[in-house]
Amino acid sequence: MVQTSLVRPSNPFQPPTFVSIESERRHRQERLAAAFRVFARLGFAQGLAGHITARDPELTDHFWVNPFGIHFSRIRVSDLILVNSQGQVVQGEGKVSQAAFAIHSQIHEARPDVIAAAHAHSFYGKTWSSLGRLLDPITQDSCAFYQDHALFDDFTGIVLETSEGKRIAQALGTSKAAILRNHGILTVGQSVDEAAWWYIRLEDTAKAQLLAEAVGKPILIDHDIALKIQQRGGTHQAGWGGFQYLWDEITHDQPDLLD
Repeated sequence: MVQTSLVRPSNPFQPPTFVSIESERRHRQERLAAAFRVFARLGFAQGLAGHITARDPELTDHFWVNPFGIHFSRIRVSDLILVNSQGQVVQGEGKVSQAAFAIHSQIHEARPDVIAAAHAHSFYGKTWSSLGRLLDPITQDSCAFYQDHALFDDFTGIVLETSEGKRIAQALGTSKAAILRNHGILTVGQSVDEAAWWYIRLEDTAKAQLLAEAVGKPILIDHDIALKIQQRGGTHQAGWGGFQYLWDEITHDQPDLLD
């Protein structure tokens, strides 16, 4: 197994810094493989649907992604493929999902700040998406997305063309997440860890509101309070930190993902 070479700050919940491009690339690959395993454990793997991408730190118009047809629960670092801006696999073995390229290539192009993007057809996210609404600040956790998620309401079927990916990227704007109407949810981050954690949190937020509205009318958190929570709990660092205990758990239980 290749070991990641990095310099860690004294605070373990601060993102690491790196001594080389190679070590940064390896780190992103490891976190990407771990994110797929975590998604599988949480039940987010839905047939052939779903993809998480990580921008290459050197070839910044290329991204690493899961090869089409391999279950999330089986993905290892060595299974990941590198895809260029034309949708060609330039490293690794396997095919890239047409939908993955159509969506993620346009998000990475439109948002240079985005290192990773996550999209799947998880149950509560796709259920909430059918309502064509943004989520409300009804819990402390949901406030991470307060005024920081968008709605893409131009559903035209399976995303196969970059033109639709471009429209998704435009709808996302500068937000960390998007509700894709009649489709599902999507999140982005300045690290794989952050994008994965926001996806998990957004799925949970959708579940909470669906259940709350099933039994009554949720009480909204006041604007000022919701905004204050978002500014503290919705940061890049908070997103990165939220994933760390999942990283520790999955690498302890499934160390083969690092192969």
